[in-house]
Amino acid sequence: MTEATDAGTLSFERDIKPLFRPRDQGSMRSAFDLYDHADVASHADAIVEVLRSGRMPCDGAWPSAQVDIFQRWIDQGKPQ
Repeated sequence: MTEATDAGTLSFERDIKPLFRPRDQGSMRSAFDLYDHADVASHADAIVEVLRSGRMPCDGAWPSAQVDIFQRWIDQGKPQ
């Protein structure tokens, strides 16, 4: 992640998509594509809910800083 992650507008391609590993993307493929902006944006509230609960990813919770980045992206209007 870049310095912009800390101070500026987040980007799906630069800041959000890299948070999801290929394993995560493969696990969710039947429901939606974690590498697709439109899919993640439309499911963002549900995604952040399960991230905060620690239920996703299934092999261990994200650090709170990563969840906070995802929430900031939502709060910024889910920019591409």
